[in-house]
Amino acid sequence: MNTRDLIKALHVAERLKDTTRHCDTSGGRRESVAEHSWRVSLMAYWISDEFPEADMNKVIKMCLIHDLGECFTGDIPTFDKTKADEEQEKSLLQEWVDTLPAPFREEMTALYQEMEARQTVEAKIYKALDNMEAVIQHNEADIKTWADHEYELNLTYGVDKASFSPYLRELREAMKQETLEKMDRERI
Repeated sequence: MNTRDLIKALHVAERLKDTTRHCDTSGGRRESVAEHSWRVSLMAYWISDEFPEADMNKVIKMCLIHDLGECFTGDIPTFDKTKADEEQEKSLLQEWVDTLPAPFREEMTALYQEMEARQTVEAKIYKALDNMEAVIQHNEADIKTWADHEYELNLTYGVDKASFSPYLRELREAMKQETLEKMDRERI
């Protein structure tokens, strides 16, 4: 990618540093979409030894780009996002991706299609990690920041996405136990 195109693309991606999610950090401030994407990517790297059959470089790329559409729409929590919201984000994202130079335009388009279909092991890993990072972040945040429905959501969110892998099922169960312990501490 030539230097001008790179800088232009980075300026768009920088928006995710200021786009906040509905979850707080352990320090008590709103988490940014960029921070979420970074940690999902870090998770993929750190579990790479558990998936020798997977192209983990592809998984990390998926994790890095998965929320770029939120540069254009902001973050809409999964429990509030409508089909129309999803379609708008997808359309605006693709318009932007179409402006990128080859080979990134083609590769990112293919990655987004694979991520949406969720048929490959790589796409399944990415989506499970995306969901599970949100649960971990909620467990790290002050429980006073949780909405009422998030108590149940933190126990179940991403369980279906992790079901294909014994390792991810074990990880999701450990996260559930952490959630239950957090809730128990708050009752005391």
